[in-house]
Amino acid sequence: MATKRTHKVTLIPGDGIGPEVSGAVVRVLEAAGAATGVGFEWHKFAAGAEAFEQTGEYIPKALYESIERNRVALKGPVTTPVGGGFASINVTLRKKFDLYANFRPVKSLPGLKTKYPDIDLIVVRENTEDLYAGLEHEIVPGVVQSLKIITDKGSTRIAQYAFDFARKHGRKKVHAIHKANIMKLSDGLFLRCCRKVAEDFPEVEYKEHIVDNTCMQLVLNPYQYDILLTENLYGDILSDLCSAFVGGLGLVPGANLGAECAIFEAVHGSAPDIAGKDMANPTALLQSAVLMLHHLNEGETAERVQAAVEQVYREGKVLTRDVGGQSGTQAFSDAVLATMETAAVRA
Repeated sequence: MATKRTHKVTLIPGDGIGPEVSGAVVRVLEAAGAATGVGFEWHKFAAGAEAFEQTGEYIPKALYESIERNRVALKGPVTTPVGGGFASINVTLRKKFDLYANFRPVKSLPGLKTKYPDIDLIVVRENTEDLYAGLEHEIVPGVVQSLKIITDKGSTRIAQYAFDFARKHGRKKVHAIHKANIMKLSDGLFLRCCRKVAEDFPEVEYKEHIVDNTCMQLVLNPYQYDILLTENLYGDILSDLCSAFVGGLGLVPGANLGAECAIFEAVHGSAPDIAGKDMANPTALLQSAVLMLHHLNEGETAERVQAAVEQVYREGKVLTRDVGGQSGTQAFSDAVLATMETAAVRA
């Protein structure tokens, strides 16, 4: 099929296992697109330590400009130094482009045995403020202060996103997650905004849970939840916790969404210990790319990729080691490609 539509996408391969998993994803997307009349023009940029070595900037100006032009980016994991070094590339990009909604669906893959089968949760996380605003200073030696920023604007628009998604996709419940019993002003403001938005969605059940209780309730019975609506820090923690229900961080996708731009990325880190060893699982970034395809209104291509990924898991013959298999990155992506080709022939 001749290509009918070409999408310009900024590609940030990342470091560690990033280039391996992003390379696998690009192969799969190009094959799926070739069958559905969709093409991709990849604008590739480094970020983080590698970019600094090349350009003297952790996020090159050309990368910012590319995202501004293309309005969509696919990003592999980038190492963030702990306790020092440069600021998180993820957080910096989210703040730069006002990507206020972090969307992380947590859904079981067929054939993969876990302690919690048939999970289908969504974490909707405010992405630009809270403690991630990065406002820290040392008052006197040995005393450091970090400011938690919660605003009416930030809380209202993330609540609006969560409830709009629930209505559009037939989700039944939204739980606002908070610690307003202790942080009465900041988390109290967040709750007031959530309650106000909830009034416009009578068909969606609205509840509130304290964050520490939520952690216990998730482990006891994750099925009681549908959409978790959270501030920034709570959402970061809870999305990792929820990923364990479906097999780990190597499987869970993520999207950072704003009014103008969107960046799609895997939830997991750069795993430098296995970089270059053909061991990394590209599933998280593949499923993030599926979210990107839906964002680009390429539903047919998205469904082709998702169906192939699920079929490979359903068969369970070519899986990476993190999910109990013996195959590598290349073999897994080859299996996804072969599955798509087989499905196309049958169709």
